[in-house]
Amino acid sequence: MTKRTSLEIAGTELVPGERHELELRPAQLPSGGWMPIPVVAFHGRQNGPVVWLSAALHGDEVNGVEIIRQVMSALDPEKMRGTVLAVPVVNVPGFATGDRYMPDRRDLNRSFPGSASGSLASRFAHAFMTEIVRKSDVGIDLHTGSDHRHNIPQIRADLTDELTRELTTAFGAPFALHARLRDGSLREAAVRSDARVLLYEAGESWRFDQQAIEVGVLGVRRVLAHLKVATAGRRGKRTKTIELAASRWVRSPMSGLARLSAELGEHVEAGDRVGVVGDAIGSTEKKVIARHAGWVIGRTESPVVHRGDALIHIAEQRDPEGSS
Repeated sequence: MTKRTSLEIAGTELVPGERHELELRPAQLPSGGWMPIPVVAFHGRQNGPVVWLSAALHGDEVNGVEIIRQVMSALDPEKMRGTVLAVPVVNVPGFATGDRYMPDRRDLNRSFPGSASGSLASRFAHAFMTEIVRKSDVGIDLHTGSDHRHNIPQIRADLTDELTRELTTAFGAPFALHARLRDGSLREAAVRSDARVLLYEAGESWRFDQQAIEVGVLGVRRVLAHLKVATAGRRGKRTKTIELAASRWVRSPMSGLARLSAELGEHVEAGDRVGVVGDAIGSTEKKVIARHAGWVIGRTESPVVHRGDALIHIAEQRDPEGSS
């Protein structure tokens, strides 16, 4: 057997065949203690790729935390190739207080690659990039919808990259959206560091969604099995992933109470009525109309809306050649 390549995380050299509980220490509390990011490292006995799993970059997104917890429960470093670096909660202070953002009011997922001497969010981003991303080959970053929005299970990734598309297919989510890189995001910074990244979106903030969790757990396990890091165990029923290209939101035609009829996963045509919005006193009501055909991959669950608010997220199907 080839001698296992050494790997050091947060000053600890990982021992082959062992599970390690570590901490990243990006910043200190005003009281003087540390604000640690917990990391669980599964270091296999045989050489192989390094894969990171991350969740709760936004402190109010809990589905990913549960997905990683379930995935970790089945990992045995004695039987693994490569390494899994599991980071269930990245935005530790936001998670503790139920806040999407960091205490400095910055969005951690717009703060990458960060700086060791920057703001609090920047320091967290820098620590994660330095100790996790730059030591990994593949990353799976887990998210949910925000601001009362509910997303159907989907992968967002660069589907023009052959290996990324291969991993997306292995994950087996119902939908995969070819998504552009966002400035300052973890995915952008990781891709620029030559990592392949899958971003999983499913469910809504501060709510456990059993479908979202089950699809996520099975998908992560399938990717690890595809990379020959660990066996997949129960693979579950998987349908063919529908690849999507451009996506747009249908917005509210007026302020009032929204009653949406289009469901997640439904295919709509241009001109279809997908809901109505009426005022609270019952004097005015307007139809919500889909302006283009596609699949409903997200929708607001808040009935109270303002004119121009995003209501229904529709994505066009991607053709086999990669264009919409």
